[in-house]
Amino acid sequence: MSDGLPVEHPVLQAVLAGTFTWGLTALGAAAVFLSRRISRRGLDGALGFTAGVMIAASFWSLLAPAIDLAGRMGMIKWLPALVGFLAGAGALRLVDRVLPHVHLFAPLSEAEGLPTRWRRSILLVLAITLHNIPEGLAVGVAFGAASAGIGDGGLGAAIALTLGIGLQNFPEGMAVSIPLRNEGLSRSKSFFYGQLSAVVEPIAAVVGAAVVVLARPLLPYALAFAAGAMFFVVVEEVIPEAQRGGNADLATLSAVTGFTVMMTLDVALG
Repeated sequence: MSDGLPVEHPVLQAVLAGTFTWGLTALGAAAVFLSRRISRRGLDGALGFTAGVMIAASFWSLLAPAIDLAGRMGMIKWLPALVGFLAGAGALRLVDRVLPHVHLFAPLSEAEGLPTRWRRSILLVLAITLHNIPEGLAVGVAFGAASAGIGDGGLGAAIALTLGIGLQNFPEGMAVSIPLRNEGLSRSKSFFYGQLSAVVEPIAAVVGAAVVVLARPLLPYALAFAAGAMFFVVVEEVIPEAQRGGNADLATLSAVTGFTVMMTLDVALG
């Protein structure tokens, strides 16, 4: 490329990867044009799979590279992982307390964050948006890590992370748009809000990549920060929602499957 960013620039790669994961969310949200309902069993299985992918990504794609890179940079190997992980989880906790939102299967009376009169549909979209911020951040930081040359498979690991997050974004799009349709929104509005919940992914990806490009010494901390943020979302939101519908065994087995898929992608490509 003669103009703009070269194709190997991590920020451009993060834009493309974040757009890919956003696109898969939109593709899943488009299911609202074909059906108005999805079984609770199917949603619980999808949420379990999502939890497994995110837990595996937190370690294989983020924490392990953070520990490895800290050692290469002459730091105390465990310190950036510890500080970054706790900071990421703490930051998401603060956002969780402030941002008005309601979890997927929770009644409006269980809305979290600052009090508001917003409709449940808006609060639901905000909950999924909160979920997607650490995913986009993780993708961006992973491409920043690839540009730092972690081992021989930095770029492959970033691509694996993108594929894993994109894979679990597809059912997530359905899990947003179809319940919105059931609440009375039109198909087009249900699709719009369903895909809108993931628009933060390319934005967060750019932020993550830009931070580590501009401040390379922060990279181990940024990797661990993204891991902590994702782990918080999984434990605070995804797993409880997957387990509350009476399909605990399916959700658990789906989580095992998601973990296995993400681990395999990361090790095979990274």
